[in-house]
Amino acid sequence: MSALSPNLLLILALLLKTKSVSATAIMMGMSQPSVSRSLAKLRAALNDPLLVRAGAGMTRTHRGDELVGRLADWVAATSSLLVEKAFEPAGIQRRFRIASTDFGVMAVIVPVLAALRRLAPGIAIDVLPLTHATHRSLAQGDIDFAISGLDHDPSQLHRQHLFRDHFLCVTRGGHPLTRSGTGPAPLEEFLGHAHLGLTVSDAELDRVTVSLGEAAAARDVAASVPYFALAPDMLLAGDLVMILPSRAVTGLARRAELATRPAPEGIGDLDYWLLWHERSHRDPAAAWVRRQVLEACGGPNAAESE
Repeated sequence: MSALSPNLLLILALLLKTKSVSATAIMMGMSQPSVSRSLAKLRAALNDPLLVRAGAGMTRTHRGDELVGRLADWVAATSSLLVEKAFEPAGIQRRFRIASTDFGVMAVIVPVLAALRRLAPGIAIDVLPLTHATHRSLAQGDIDFAISGLDHDPSQLHRQHLFRDHFLCVTRGGHPLTRSGTGPAPLEEFLGHAHLGLTVSDAELDRVTVSLGEAAAARDVAASVPYFALAPDMLLAGDLVMILPSRAVTGLARRAELATRPAPEGIGDLDYWLLWHERSHRDPAAAWVRRQVLEACGGPNAAESE
């Protein structure tokens, strides 16, 4: 039986169906002598003639009659084995693991979650901490997506630009920084106040410190936190100034005791990306989720999408 390769079984299926060496040869794109040699191998392996002469043609033996239906089913199942089923979001039964900060949850996952649950109720979302090893985690399949505003190597990952945000200074209401003007805070004035820092991922990156370069040496960071949600209480408790993306402030600034002012111009803007690896690039379910995320974040824009 070890001699029965899938190709031999296919030849046998056709032989038993057509009861003709010549017809099988045409269907397989083989010569008649090659099919005859295959039939001889099959007869020896199965210890049965399988097909015998009957007048001008051939007829199946009892063993051949037993096998013809089963082999036909095998051919049908094998033929459809690698055929991709039509994709339907409602049929997804899957957990997607997404690495993100709490800002990514606030600005990306929360807006898209209702649509995902409505259109694909079998989807579940697990949010994992964003780490400095995003590429490795995506490549190994530990996570499906990463939502990040950190620098990354676009040659290593696929990416979709989600949005560009600007930064605001956030303070208590009545703080001198927000009373002195409404335009971007002058850098010197900004540096004259104590700050609440924000560290991102396990690399503990503080974007403001990186953006300020040498000027960051004059910065008084009285405290730092890894979570946006902790900002209001920390700001008020320490009478501090914090730099946050405007999409984060939209939720936090509902608290009447907080005030905002555009950040110093040197802070720059925040580009936020959805990242994924080549291993899931052609996965229909993952591609559908990517489209939903992009739509929830405001649709495509002029920034790079790869």
